[in-house]
Amino acid sequence: MYGKFLINGSPSRVVVYLEGPPPGTDILLDSLVLKHAKKILPSPPPVIEAYDGQVTTLGMLEHHSESGHLGALLAKSGSHYAVITNCKELWQGLEQDITSRISPGSTYTVSARVAEYQGLFRALPMTSVSKDQWQTLEGEFSLSTMPDCVVFYLEGPSPGVDLLIESVVVTCSSEPISRSTRSICTGDDNIILNPAFEDGLNNWSGRGCKILLHDSMGNGKIIPMFASATQRSRSWNGIQQEITGRVQRKLAYEVNAAVRIFGNNVTNADATDKDWVQMHGKFLIIGSPSRVVVYLEGPPPGTDILLNSLVLKHAEKIPPSPPPVIENAAFGVNIIANSNLNDGTNGWFPLGNCTLTVGTGSPHILPPMARDSLGPHEPLSGSYILVTNRTQTWMGPAQMITDKVKLYLTYQVSAWVRIGPGATCPQNINVALGVDSQWVNGGQAEVNDDRWHEIGGSFRIEKQPDKVMVYVQGPAPGVDMMVAGLQIFPVDRQTRFRHLKKLTDKIRKRDVTLKFSVSDSGSLPGTFLRVKQTQNSFPCGSCMMRTNIDNEDFVDFFAKNFNWAVFGNELKWYWTEPQQGNFNYRDADELLNLCTSRNIAVRGHYDAWVVLSNHLGKDIRANMFKTANKLDSSATLFVNDYHVEDGCDTRSSPEKYIEHILDLQEQGAPVGGIGVQGHIDSPVGPIICSALDNLGILGLPIWFTELDVSSNNEHVRADDLEVMLREAFVHPAVDGVMLWGFWELFMSRDNSHLVNAEGDLNEAGRRYLALKQEWLSHAHGHIDDQGQFGFRGFQGTYEVEVVTLSKKVSKTFFVDKGEEPLVVSINL
Repeated sequence: MYGKFLINGSPSRVVVYLEGPPPGTDILLDSLVLKHAKKILPSPPPVIEAYDGQVTTLGMLEHHSESGHLGALLAKSGSHYAVITNCKELWQGLEQDITSRISPGSTYTVSARVAEYQGLFRALPMTSVSKDQWQTLEGEFSLSTMPDCVVFYLEGPSPGVDLLIESVVVTCSSEPISRSTRSICTGDDNIILNPAFEDGLNNWSGRGCKILLHDSMGNGKIIPMFASATQRSRSWNGIQQEITGRVQRKLAYEVNAAVRIFGNNVTNADATDKDWVQMHGKFLIIGSPSRVVVYLEGPPPGTDILLNSLVLKHAEKIPPSPPPVIENAAFGVNIIANSNLNDGTNGWFPLGNCTLTVGTGSPHILPPMARDSLGPHEPLSGSYILVTNRTQTWMGPAQMITDKVKLYLTYQVSAWVRIGPGATCPQNINVALGVDSQWVNGGQAEVNDDRWHEIGGSFRIEKQPDKVMVYVQGPAPGVDMMVAGLQIFPVDRQTRFRHLKKLTDKIRKRDVTLKFSVSDSGSLPGTFLRVKQTQNSFPCGSCMMRTNIDNEDFVDFFAKNFNWAVFGNELKWYWTEPQQGNFNYRDADELLNLCTSRNIAVRGHYDAWVVLSNHLGKDIRANMFKTANKLDSSATLFVNDYHVEDGCDTRSSPEKYIEHILDLQEQGAPVGGIGVQGHIDSPVGPIICSALDNLGILGLPIWFTELDVSSNNEHVRADDLEVMLREAFVHPAVDGVMLWGFWELFMSRDNSHLVNAEGDLNEAGRRYLALKQEWLSHAHGHIDDQGQFGFRGFQGTYEVEVVTLSKKVSKTFFVDKGEEPLVVSINL
């Protein structure tokens, strides 16, 4: 006998006993074992192999489903049987869903060992089942198309007759692909039928074009079979295959295709006409479509698409990346040699045929952003590198730092820069890195006078390079450049976090006094209470799209962990009016209805891009603000720009952004807030804080409107996210943060997600939730002699529970923003 049980309560006495036979019948017990049940690992899906003669067993009869009532299992000679009893209809019996294990075009042979028994199963002696009663049923079936659901079942005995089943075996007896060395029923998991065209063009079709089969490129070189989509008149024309019924909703799938193109005048294409290129992608089906087709598209009309093979399968789950191990990080230590130029230009070399000399007269203090990171520091020497004879913009001082850069460390870049006389317009100066063949931006500054200017930026390297060179470049040829105190050092994020936690208590918390009143005031002193914050009022939201809300898991996570939403595309002009006069607000309305039903506040996003001024004139920007204000005077209208906070683009620096806002205000535009998008790489706290400080001068509320961070290591990604959220939360000018997505495959940047495609939380997601918990306040204690209880807590919604000898009373209250202590009166 075998059984399993669970104790839910906390009983004072627990007894295990045997019972059951009729009175007068003895129970004999040979042994009894009771222990903690082992967790059973999930069983793998059965593999159907056609060529080596292996078979798949549909029923491991210990794991069964039923149409009628399934009785107990019988055992004899080590075998197991399933017994179907109490059937009231002929069609009732044992069944199993085999949709995922068969394919159209294949022929399957079925063999089942069954027996019948007339009478009540409970009275059947175990010794009465003999092999003479078993019969073998055989047959075969095939499917020309793949239906949504395929169920195999055994039926047939008359009502009242029990059906005994010993085994059910299905064999893939013939292949759907005549020239293949493997069958689709071999268990290789590829959803695509005839993926390499060994069976010609079977299962493939043209999407608005013609498809052909080839066995060479026409140059005499024989290659494996491939197909082409030709006579294409639209970019969406291509080769396709219907996969309806072979994919499931909310499962992530990965696609790999070997592709090539053939045609003239094709530029800026991922595929080429020179060789085969491997394409890779990933997708998720959220809705419940009646038809699913995978197809290739893209090149201009007249260009053929060549497809050598296509593999589509359930995406493997990538194991969580471990936190990077960084030994001897040496936070705050400058990796630039001879930065103070005490040894002349030793360690430096000119990039190009420019000339490097040493001058004096540069600042002796560190640039402010570096000073905020490093704290008290020795003064600079006052010496600088003078770069003359520059004939190209990229010419300047350089150093090799290959052996000094550690993977996954975030480095801050800082320097003083200046230009010589002769420039006729503002000059851009950039600290750049050559990482093998890749250019990496370390920070930029625009210089338009003879003053010293600060460059502040950052970078991180996540793949082992062969060569890393740092150099300073940018001014126009013929313009001399001066560089002083170049610093590149790894930042200590944990020290910064500790500093921000202390500031957070001052900026986002408030002293609160709960003042209680009751008919019998003498009963209050000493009464116990608990204070629990249910929600922080600081807006923390994310973008969502119409396709997301068909995913119940996405909606549940969003509603639990975000209190604001913004629509990714559904309110943009090209979405709401794709053709002039043809309006579409249905998608936005559905999103809005969902948010309203879940008590999620909604923020608008995007009326128009400033590129419009190239077509409609500079005044269009202010006029759009004025028009929007006339249509809805209650709406707060924001400007919105990118790369404001990271020091890597002089066109959108805080100074330029401020000029832009002041210009709009001078034209009468009612600018009510500042949007900083926040698509950032390797964020550094003091650089972000410096940008926010500058923008805060205008006295307008600041929001991070499209925040995302990216790293292939989820622990580094979590650190990046924590940097951004803590800097935003602690800054008094910031009124809210919106993430630009959180769910894999629904974000504009790779390696940015907090939740993978199938709903699993990664380290970045866990870090986000941990911060949300950290920013909730709780307190408990006793009401004092004055009928009061005091605590300091974050702004937001609270619940207080007062516990007396006779009852518990719960009340809610709200702590809003303010510097003075808040007194909340509560009548019990």
